Amino acid sequence: MESGVSIQHFMVLSTLMFFIGVYGFLTRKNLITILLSVELILNSVNINFVAFNKFLYPENLGGHFFAMFVIAVAATEVSVAIAIIISLYRKLKMIDVENVNEMKY
Repeated sequence: MESGVSIQHFMVLSTLMFFIGVYGFLTRKNLITILLSVELILNSVNINFVAFNKFLYPENLGGHFFAMFVIAVAATEVSVAIAIIISLYRKLKMIDVENVNEMKY
C-alpha cells in the first residue's frame, strides 16, 4: 500500500522553500543570511530531483546523483563564500551589503 504523500506534496514544499529563499536573497542585507537563502534554494531543487526520480523513474538513480552533485557544489560554494565573508569582515568590520562601494578593493 502506498503512503498518502504524493508528488504534489513535494512540489508544494519545494516551491515554498524556493520562494522563501528568493525572498530572503532579495530582501536581506547580511551576507550570511543571503548565503543561507541560496542554500535554501539549492535544497528545494534537491527535493525536486529526488521526488521526480521517485515518482517518475523509481528504478533509476539519476535524481539522487544530481542531488548529490548539487550538495557537493553547495558545500564548495559555502566554503568559498565563508572565506570571502571572513576576509570582508576583517577588512571592513561589517558584512552588510548596503554599503557596496566600501567593499571594492
